[in-house]
Amino acid sequence: MTKLLEEAFRKALALPARDQDALADWLLQEMESDLRWSELFSKSQGALRRLAAEALEEHRRGETKKESHCG
Repeated sequence: MTKLLEEAFRKALALPARDQDALADWLLQEMESDLRWSELFSKSQGALRRLAAEALEEHRRGETKKESHCG
């Protein structure tokens, strides 16, 4: 365990039980969310590669244009 995580847990221990549970619930949900995003992203690599290859091919064929931004 890192020093920073140890400090966070030490501070969390000083909270009332209800707040500790709320913090734990939030942390677990965040970790689950990160895991789901990582899994989805890893599964989409093939599709992202295909889209990138299509975009590059369209650019090589001159089918793209530079967008101007005002401001």
